Amino acid sequence: MERPERLTRTLDSPVGRLALTAVGPALVRIAWADQEPGDPLALAGDSPVLTQVAAQIEQYFAGARRAFDLPSAPAGTGFQRRVWTEMTRIPFGSTSTYGALADTLGSSPRAVGQACGANPIPIVIPCHRVLGAGGNPGGYSGGAGLDTKLALLALEGARPSEPDLFGRN
Repeated sequence: MERPERLTRTLDSPVGRLALTAVGPALVRIAWADQEPGDPLALAGDSPVLTQVAAQIEQYFAGARRAFDLPSAPAGTGFQRRVWTEMTRIPFGSTSTYGALADTLGSSPRAVGQACGANPIPIVIPCHRVLGAGGNPGGYSGGAGLDTKLALLALEGARPSEPDLFGRN
């Protein structure tokens, strides 16, 4: 049985240069190209799914897209995939908390936070919409960290419900 081709391409965005990776017909990874090593198994190239991903991300940053409709196959544990599914249910311009997601999943906020940090498809799976208690923005592992998270929330018109601990609101 032949393995599906693993391709990657880059895309400039307002939050940095993104490396998009697909395996066969599905998006599997979005990484910040300037910060993370490239996927050693991926070949530079393009495919119909990468073209579709790039177009939808460009539309998102242009304010013309509020939800993504992409074939994806994020690799993770069963629990991580459940957290990521819950994150995709947080509407554009809205936020939730690690605690609220933990309650929904019968888990702990720390476990939800770890799953957020392991999200292989940030932006598309909107981990930036998950905040700490009391409006604290929590963390963000991609791009410029917390600044990237706050930029994505600002793009969507979402604000933590209370000033965050860093006084950036």
